[in-house]
Amino acid sequence: MTGTEKRHQRVVIVGAGIVGCSLADELTERGWTGVTVLEQGPLPAPGGSTSHAPGLVFRTSPSKTLTEFAVYTVEKFSALEADGLSCFNPVGGLEIATSEERWADLHRKAGLAASWGVTGEMLSPARCAELWPLLDPDKILGGFHTPDDGLARALLACRAQMERATAHGARFLERHTVTGIEQEGGRVTGVVTDRGTFPADIVVSAAGFWGPLIGAMAGVSVPLLPLAHQYAKTAPLPELAGVNDPRTEASRPLLRFQDRDLYYREHTDRIGIGSYAHRPMPVDPAAVPAYDDAPVMPSSLPFTEEDFAPSWEDSVGLIPALGGSRVEEGFNGVFSFTPDGMPVIGESREVRGFWLAEAVWVTHSAGVAKAVAEWMTDGRPSMDVHECDPYRFEDAQTSPAYIAERGAQSFTEVYDVIHPLQPMERPRPLRVSPFYGRQRELGAYFLEGGGWERPHWYEANAPLAEGLELPERDAWSARYWSPIAAAEARATRERVALYDMTPLKRLEVTGPGALDFLQRMTTNQLAKKPGAVTYTLLLDEAGGVRSDLTVARLGENRFQVGANSGIDLDWLLRHAPDDVHIADITPGTCCIGVWGPLARELVQPLTPDDFSHQAFGYFKARRTYIGHVPVTAMRLSYVGELGWELYTTADLGLRLWDTLWEAGQRHAVIAAGRSAFNSLRLEKGYRAWGHDMTTEHDPYEAGVGFAVRMNKGDFLGRAALEGRGEETARRRLACLTLDDPAAIVLGKEPVYVDGVAAGYVTSASYGYTIGRTVAYAWLPAAAAVPGTSVHIEYFGEKVPATVATEPLFDPRMDRIRR
Repeated sequence: MTGTEKRHQRVVIVGAGIVGCSLADELTERGWTGVTVLEQGPLPAPGGSTSHAPGLVFRTSPSKTLTEFAVYTVEKFSALEADGLSCFNPVGGLEIATSEERWADLHRKAGLAASWGVTGEMLSPARCAELWPLLDPDKILGGFHTPDDGLARALLACRAQMERATAHGARFLERHTVTGIEQEGGRVTGVVTDRGTFPADIVVSAAGFWGPLIGAMAGVSVPLLPLAHQYAKTAPLPELAGVNDPRTEASRPLLRFQDRDLYYREHTDRIGIGSYAHRPMPVDPAAVPAYDDAPVMPSSLPFTEEDFAPSWEDSVGLIPALGGSRVEEGFNGVFSFTPDGMPVIGESREVRGFWLAEAVWVTHSAGVAKAVAEWMTDGRPSMDVHECDPYRFEDAQTSPAYIAERGAQSFTEVYDVIHPLQPMERPRPLRVSPFYGRQRELGAYFLEGGGWERPHWYEANAPLAEGLELPERDAWSARYWSPIAAAEARATRERVALYDMTPLKRLEVTGPGALDFLQRMTTNQLAKKPGAVTYTLLLDEAGGVRSDLTVARLGENRFQVGANSGIDLDWLLRHAPDDVHIADITPGTCCIGVWGPLARELVQPLTPDDFSHQAFGYFKARRTYIGHVPVTAMRLSYVGELGWELYTTADLGLRLWDTLWEAGQRHAVIAAGRSAFNSLRLEKGYRAWGHDMTTEHDPYEAGVGFAVRMNKGDFLGRAALEGRGEETARRRLACLTLDDPAAIVLGKEPVYVDGVAAGYVTSASYGYTIGRTVAYAWLPAAAAVPGTSVHIEYFGEKVPATVATEPLFDPRMDRIRR
């Protein structure tokens, strides 16, 4: 379909809250002519979450994507006006600390702001009190100030964008309750309302907490949980009399008191208080009253004073002037939480033309709308949105019980200090490998990802860590870490270790057109004899790296694909022709990585086949047996050592583990976890998609240009790579080593070149073999030159580092190819 044809499609957006209005504006700005927005309530304040939103916009987030959404929202709303008022009031943001843990976390947040290009400054208690005179400076340790954050006037922004979109031909229809989504042949064809049916080529659900109901009408699961959140306004305060213009309402920064799960903003002479400190209050969207039946509005539920009482006490302690005041009005406002706290945006594969733009807060609204509009118009957003993709959730993560439990926990953790490795506590365990029982016997310390329990180290290896000289760690870097990881890395380098690789996504691609399909979808040459394994990339049309894959040709028309997530499966399924079948075989299979210089001595006596280097070369695969267990053996290594990935069916997994474990005792085999694994892969320079590279980067920038074969024929993204190469890259993923062998960084810290924040760390770990921390970071190409001196900011301290030549370990690949 041409761009002109796309723009003449009939689009129906369900919901005229801030997301729906923003999307209508973004689409019509791009020339879309057939946009209709349906709203069940009255306009311009229809009674959803937007209608009660307090409008706080703090842009900085651990997620680069969310930060970019928020940055665009501020830029756009700052340029919009309604009733002579700007749709954004840049009063700034102030986050204060009353505990040492929070004070440290604010320093980390300042680093995140610098990484993502947000201006911020750490302040003393006295300076905080100057910005917010009602604060008691004796109660705080300091604060983090972001002068360009502020208040989004959500309803004004809706009106302004409605007017612009209407001027470009969009229709906004109030009092239209959606009752059904029509479809035919796997595509949407219309939206049914209580006032008629609207034909549609594209339907976008921007219904907020009603999203699961709209999704259900289309047969599409929307993984979000509506929850009530308390918001109260005080009586007028004498201290605020005459301070603020009633039209602009606020002049002082938005205030966050995250140690007590509270935030504050001015309402002329009153203060608004929002609380996440109370119990989770799930809301059934089907039970929310219609606009005309609601006491105030559908999204505004009665205030539960008993839940707010502790928050009022905490507020009086921080802001003494509240001691003479009271809560004059309050409500429990409904809005949306997902299992991981991120939005859900993208098109359904099962029902083509049905799009989601859900679980989006005002903070990110315009940014999300821009991304969705770009996606619909150009086939891809200009920013990386994989963290928001509906297919990021595994099937095991989409049950109503899981969504409810994780959604409630997301609410509870909104203002918690969350370590990047910290897993949610429930429901666990959910997905376990066949070796789980053996891992527990060895004292595995599990973290969770994708629903899987993943061992990070094993307490059984603690004796191996005795006597190791390692740098002392600060409290933050010591969390979810053990010196045992160093012992496991060393044992892998010196002997042999077993790694559980079961959680990695495995796909089987079969059929007469399998080879041609994979050739067209990926960058490397796959037309090799059965038994070949190839590292390759998935690109989008603009040449951005969607994923990296390991493809094993197991037969003429049979391939096993090692992928990164369900997003890869979705991408391949969307493009697969009728003569290609793609199956996710992960749940029914398992994998053990056997790696180390003694890997051959361990495996060879167990198999009837020749596992010598000459007979079983690197990046080769074969079907064979390990003892009684049929396996697919692939000679690969993600840790930079000799070894194999051994795949079998889940029912035989335990037997495979026991066979290797028993035979490995003579070689002092150990089980090793992902903490050691991450250290070893960084020493070897292996990239992790989603961390080190995304769609925002091309292969040459990311250092994986070797996986691109421009002469193999056409493939998705090839045209965009024409004329590009290592020499044209304006930025690069660079390997850094910290100059001080005792220094530690963990990832997402800003990198300074000549005193200016010029990039950010993607992955980092202590390199136990080389004796210092290894960090990969995006830098301008001119700075990504070996020998260049840089600084990485870690909790406010500038740590010297140097750009290194990669790989740091075994650059000639002698250890793998032997």
